[in-house]
Amino acid sequence: MVRKTLPGGGWQAIRYTFNKALEVGPLRLWRRMRARNACKTCALGMGGLHGGMVNEAGHFPEVCKKSLQAQVADMVGALPADFFDRNDLDSLLKLTPKQAEDAGRISYPVILNPGATKFRTISWADAVELVVQKLKQTAPGEAAFYASGRSSNEAAFLLHSFARFFGSNHTMNCSYYCHQASGVGLKMAFGTSTATVQLEDLASADLVFLTGANPASNHPRLMTQLANLRGRGGEVIVVNPIRESGLEKFFVPSQLKSMLFGSEIASLYIQPKAGGDIAFLVGVLKQLQEDDLINLEFLSTHTEGSETVLQHATATSWDEITNSSGVDRDTISATAQKLAKAKAAIFAWAMGLTHHQWGVENVLALCNVAMATGHVGRKGAGLMPIRGHSNVQGIGSIGFTPALQDTILKALEKAYGSKVVSEAKPGYDTFTMLEAAEAGKLKFLFNLGGNLWGSNPDLNWAGRAMNRVNTTVYLSTKLNPGHFHGRGQTTIILPVFARDEEPQPTTQESMFNYVRLSEGGTANDGLQGMLRSESDIICDIASGVLHDGPIDWNRLKNLKEVRKLIAEIIPGWQSIATIEDTKKEFTIPGRIYHTPVFNTASGKAIMYETPLPKMDPDTLTMITIRSEGQFNTVVYENPDIYRGIPHRLCVMMSEEDIARLHLKDGQRVTVNGEAGSLDNIEVVAGKIRPGVVAMFYPESNVLIKPRLDPRSKTPAFKSAPITISACLQR
Repeated sequence: MVRKTLPGGGWQAIRYTFNKALEVGPLRLWRRMRARNACKTCALGMGGLHGGMVNEAGHFPEVCKKSLQAQVADMVGALPADFFDRNDLDSLLKLTPKQAEDAGRISYPVILNPGATKFRTISWADAVELVVQKLKQTAPGEAAFYASGRSSNEAAFLLHSFARFFGSNHTMNCSYYCHQASGVGLKMAFGTSTATVQLEDLASADLVFLTGANPASNHPRLMTQLANLRGRGGEVIVVNPIRESGLEKFFVPSQLKSMLFGSEIASLYIQPKAGGDIAFLVGVLKQLQEDDLINLEFLSTHTEGSETVLQHATATSWDEITNSSGVDRDTISATAQKLAKAKAAIFAWAMGLTHHQWGVENVLALCNVAMATGHVGRKGAGLMPIRGHSNVQGIGSIGFTPALQDTILKALEKAYGSKVVSEAKPGYDTFTMLEAAEAGKLKFLFNLGGNLWGSNPDLNWAGRAMNRVNTTVYLSTKLNPGHFHGRGQTTIILPVFARDEEPQPTTQESMFNYVRLSEGGTANDGLQGMLRSESDIICDIASGVLHDGPIDWNRLKNLKEVRKLIAEIIPGWQSIATIEDTKKEFTIPGRIYHTPVFNTASGKAIMYETPLPKMDPDTLTMITIRSEGQFNTVVYENPDIYRGIPHRLCVMMSEEDIARLHLKDGQRVTVNGEAGSLDNIEVVAGKIRPGVVAMFYPESNVLIKPRLDPRSKTPAFKSAPITISACLQR
């Protein structure tokens, strides 16, 4: 059958905006979008004191479908008062992500007691007191604390501070399941775990090397930058097993010419095998050497390890490179020529590069190419991981990690005037925490937002592991399937303000190391007086558990006081202490490299040899994807209009693979993975590389065995072996 796809952006995006505005009221939506609050979706940097729909550089209008979806979702009415009376646990376990999202805003605390078949309402006072008592009954080493990227720096700082003084280092965040491999690889290569460029550098670049990312769906405002780059004669090299229509041509709604005729995006589109990135990048290095295009002056002056890396590329045969990568020699040569010709190139990527067993090596291989061409350490050139959540970078920056640097730990103790009583050894990373839960070693789990269950591979295993936890607490704005599948024996859900409803200003950090101030606001009609801020809840719990300690947690309900502590403790964050008064947002120093002096022991960047992964060439490989109607595990719309996928229980396949397996477009199949299977899945023919199939995350996570990158502990969501067979006739 012919699948109808719509172009990225353009009139359909404008129609969607009007339809969303009608759902909640156009004027009401305009006010929320224009409020001085950081965008609630990706970390590209919209909002803050620049005002809504304004980026870090002050450009207006800056808005996208993702931000509208998230905003409208938070503006809906309250969950009906009798919702949990009408829906028992068995019914809740059947909710899809979209059905849970559409149920409404959580507006009252609820609890599921051991053995109960229904959640019941509980007062705020009883809920907080119960959490306090459960923590007092828990050994510190058996308590864990998890943070998503949607929270504020202040709330996350309070929670990880409480965890440390309570005695637990088991403080992990959602980056372990997304960009942790980026942070580890960048730290190894350049001494920083974040982007080496800022937003303004995109305007100076004449080439963007975009690999393992689909910003047309997931970071639409980045498409304006790419369209502008092509408009001034620059190049965009796209590396993606799926040929995404929005990365070929995008219709930028804020630009009249682009709206009418579209903007060309990819000047070279490369479709490697899933997991073939290292082979491809090693091939680019080999080609650069053979064509005498290596920037030897940069390597000799500003890097270490180049000789070993270049020798490895030279020694790797072209047959191995092309067979392992799935990219032909001419394409590799064209890539090398474009990179060598560019005056300033930015290397950008997302989870297509990190979601592999060799995710860190993928990042290191990309860093090697950047160094070999001299495209790092100057304006308009460098490395840019595209962070998918608006404050996931800030959560890590302020210390919500399993291991703290010794200097930060000492500063923490000095600032609070108390000795940290947590164990010296690092805490659990996110996956290890689930393993501890499975082993019965975890008694208490505190979730600061997010859908931890849905973010895991092997969802059946993740559910069983989380169900063994004695007490699980969620601070949430909306329901998601993780509340039910990832429940503990006792589960407490506490309703909280969204970012732009917080009664006090909060801060967030963009992917460009830029700290923004969100002024907050008021809750929706019908929700006022029923919700609480995350920071207030955390302080009440901390005060109840550690009431005999020297820390005045009630004083820390004033977030100005919290920001003063962050300024004292976290290097480079001094300006946050006065950000509410000065109204001066800031870039964290020491991370942006506009000169080739890096934060390593020698001041030089470091290259690492990256062996080619061994993969079975005959195996069908699944990559998980997100749709344009989705944000992380949150699903706003079921169809994916950019790809022509009618619903979420589909598998995208190439026409070659469909024919080879004697299937048909639209046929129902069974997909078997290493961890489980899914039945009655619809085949959708798409522009995807043969040998690779794609299914939606998180639904397809049930198929994936937890294969982890050893350095970052990130699961391999983008290189999962599967088989497909026709469904048996019923």
